[in-house]
Amino acid sequence: MAEKQINRALKTGLEMGPILAFFAAYLLLKNNTYSFGGTEYAGFIVVTAGFIPVFLLSIGLLWWLTGHLSRMQAVTAVLIVVFGGLSIWFNDPKFFKMKPTIIYLLFGGVLGFGLLRGQSYLQSLMDGVMPLTDAGWMILTRRLMYFFFGLAVLNEVIWRTQTEEIWVYFKTFGLTAAIFLFFITQGKLFKEHGTEEDNEA
Repeated sequence: MAEKQINRALKTGLEMGPILAFFAAYLLLKNNTYSFGGTEYAGFIVVTAGFIPVFLLSIGLLWWLTGHLSRMQAVTAVLIVVFGGLSIWFNDPKFFKMKPTIIYLLFGGVLGFGLLRGQSYLQSLMDGVMPLTDAGWMILTRRLMYFFFGLAVLNEVIWRTQTEEIWVYFKTFGLTAAIFLFFITQGKLFKEHGTEEDNEA
């Protein structure tokens, strides 16, 4: 089924809203402790518990409005539920902090598997978004694979060596900015390997 087009601001709000809500809630509750069922939970765990249903509601609305969810969005939703749930169940924030590592290792691994088979799985997902030659897609896929592996390592270093608050800032703004900058720096690749339709646009 083709993806229905919706207002770009609405789509961006549904995609980024839960992350920004998590950040805002963390700043408000980070120093508090809450007791549920005789067990005390730090503010981070409480915010994580609230983030999961908010994220699922957001992605559900996105699916309902567009009739489409990418594999990346679906996998991310599953991992958020699994690792967020583990953090809540064991009352341990490390599981949720490990989630970006697992996501980026998984995405990088999938792209790497495709490259070993001589294919660009990225091309099959985004061919209509960024028109490139086959050679261009292979180059971009290889670079993105290394980039994902690098983000996985960086996330591990940050959450294991820095404070919880620094990791929250990194998760909210650092990872998003890194992905944005990655694609900005690929301008030369898009220019050299863009298809004729892309160049005309």
